[in-house]
Amino acid sequence: MDTETHLNNDSPEEDVWDNVWLFIKATIMGSIIIASIFGNLLVIVSVMRHRKLRIITNYYVISLALADMLVAMFAMSFNASVEISGRWLFSYTLCDVWNSLDVYFSTVSILHLCNISIDRYYAICKPLKYSMHMTKKVVAMMLVNTWVSPAFLSFLPIFMGWYTTTENQMFRNEHPDICKFVVNKYYAVISSSISFWIPGSIMIVMYLLIFKEANRQEKEMFNRHGAAMLLHANNTNGDMLSNSGGSSKTLTLHEINQDLHHTPTRERSISRMKREHKAARTLGIIMGIFILCWLPFFLWYDSVSLCTTCKCPDIVVAVLFWIGYFNSTLNPIIYAYFNKDFREAFKNTLQCTFCSLCQRPPSDLNYIDQRRPSMRYEDRTRSVFSETYLKHNVDRRSSEFGSTL
Repeated sequence: MDTETHLNNDSPEEDVWDNVWLFIKATIMGSIIIASIFGNLLVIVSVMRHRKLRIITNYYVISLALADMLVAMFAMSFNASVEISGRWLFSYTLCDVWNSLDVYFSTVSILHLCNISIDRYYAICKPLKYSMHMTKKVVAMMLVNTWVSPAFLSFLPIFMGWYTTTENQMFRNEHPDICKFVVNKYYAVISSSISFWIPGSIMIVMYLLIFKEANRQEKEMFNRHGAAMLLHANNTNGDMLSNSGGSSKTLTLHEINQDLHHTPTRERSISRMKREHKAARTLGIIMGIFILCWLPFFLWYDSVSLCTTCKCPDIVVAVLFWIGYFNSTLNPIIYAYFNKDFREAFKNTLQCTFCSLCQRPPSDLNYIDQRRPSMRYEDRTRSVFSETYLKHNVDRRSSEFGSTL
């Protein structure tokens, strides 16, 4: 009698805690889905509205944002329904559709990031070949391949039943209301290699080469500028090139002017290099976070598939899935935090979105570069004609040049 009374007293409390946990879980999952959809939609709209963001690299960014948004709409939403309700609410066929879309969009996302790493490698390490190789036609072909090829890894084997074991296929036929993604060893190795391990390895190699080359370029530019300053100081004191011919002296003075006088051509070159390096850092952070989000999942995925006796609690599996899904929400946040152009574009787009009477045209984002004092161009003009002015401002220019890198 006492035992029954004890159980009856505990039952309402357990129901309350179950409802609280269900509410927390639904709130977290719903927030991730909504943030992912609207965040990635903001990326797409911002790039379409602002001309300055319409560069080749951002074609990959738009396509990646579309893939991440579709992950939230189709993969996350189905998973959330299972986690909240505790069972599969849809048909037997929709279970295969969900599993296919989950594998498909995850693979599409990492292939986009792999393409971006290759694009950045050519832009920074092989800049002379970049414009010849990375044309709009080549980028379009890469994007088409990125969207088409994962279908042969997801839809085809899943709908044909090649992905799973015989036991799980029989279980599914007997329990159509249960939707679990159980794979065989062969599919686990092939799918994880194509979806994660091979592209992830390529990305790591590309970015190691990129950062190595970026550091080399910055050191070379600092060394060249320092040498030019020294040559100019010696030339001003009459101690330089005393034994040199006229043509050599003219060439050296030209190099000095190129390094010390911030000509428009040199300014564009420095500005372009800075943009490339900053874009590489931002995209490197995106890729690093992608690997950190999906690495735990793929480690679990391969270990459980290859080890038939290994078991994992359902709560751990759900957490691993949603850590991977959360990557689709993080990418727009990374753009806004680390990239000034995207940050200003987001701000401009949101201002015009939430202001119903706003007739403001899309910003060209050029005012970001104009925030530097306009006196710098006047200084460059004066320095061409005034050797005394240049002599007194070499140290200041050196600090400005270093700070821009």
